[in-house]
Amino acid sequence: MAREVKIKGKPDDDDRAPRSKAPQNDEGEPQPKAEAGDEKLRPQRLGEIVGQRAVAERLSIALSAARKRNEPLPHILFDGPPGLGKTTFASVLHNELGVELNLTSGASLDKKMDVMPYLTNASEGSILFIDEIHRLPRAVEEFIYPVMEDFRVDVVLGEGMSARTINLPLKKFTIIGATTRSGMLSAPLRERFHMHEHLEFYDADDLARIININAAKLRTTVTPDAAWELASRSRGTPRIANARLRWVRDYAVACADGEINLAIARDALDMQEIDSEGMDKQDRRYLETLIRVFKGGPTGVEALAATMTISLDTIRDEVEPFLLRREFVVRTPRGRVATSAAYRHLGLVEPEPEPDPLFGPQRRLFE
Repeated sequence: MAREVKIKGKPDDDDRAPRSKAPQNDEGEPQPKAEAGDEKLRPQRLGEIVGQRAVAERLSIALSAARKRNEPLPHILFDGPPGLGKTTFASVLHNELGVELNLTSGASLDKKMDVMPYLTNASEGSILFIDEIHRLPRAVEEFIYPVMEDFRVDVVLGEGMSARTINLPLKKFTIIGATTRSGMLSAPLRERFHMHEHLEFYDADDLARIININAAKLRTTVTPDAAWELASRSRGTPRIANARLRWVRDYAVACADGEINLAIARDALDMQEIDSEGMDKQDRRYLETLIRVFKGGPTGVEALAATMTISLDTIRDEVEPFLLRREFVVRTPRGRVATSAAYRHLGLVEPEPEPDPLFGPQRRLFE
């Protein structure tokens, strides 16, 4: 298995590498450098992180204690929906400590021997970041139990009666796991993480600050009302906010003078068919199908997927989470039901609820 690239904690080591000559234009003058901010929108230090204040404060305490004791960080598990900063926190901790960071994912560690190079080559105090750690096979999970507790690996040599176990000591390092489904982690693995941090969705104020900061990194100008407009349509997720910012920046450069104001932001997002709630065309089609075809529900997700001719996984994993969180749809034992907020958002009149045929006569009897 090919190991993923290490990220060193001391970027100054690259200064001795040979540098290529800067590109020149037709007149022999050096061309302007490419925007470094495109690759470095992530915060580099803990103090640069916007939002997740309680999590950042607890991590700051853990960092301070680790420095004073001259020990590695405790094992940390980050869980939460995609795009909220789990990988960002891992990279920030590695920068704060100036240690080596190894990146891998649970899906790529199929066998015990796949994880061995990461364990045996780990340096003192380094960080091993395992993304989607809930996808680790059970055999690999059990293999890293003694690693997390005692920093040793139990290697079995031989087979049958002649088999023997060798305890291979390891250097002390930190495992940081990230997952979008912490419930799929086994209890023994979850309990071996000394810190378990859940990341919440961001509010519009924090997202507007992130947009302002990243606009400066991208060397573009955004007005406060335009930043707020982008933030309010980003579903509480920094990753989506950055994607919206990049698109609006391109639109402003192509169709205007490059400055992002409120009118430019609205025009660019309207071109992407993103409405004031952050819904895209597929989200609105889901609600329209539920209301127009199924009379607002209740109906099963299989019927919705068949009517919309999209896969069941797309509805469950991509469309419904945001609609459920914003209370446009509710799940009931009988199926999905559109709420009053969905009717108001689409500008439709909510019909009067029909009386239940089973309990209607009894209700009238006691009225």
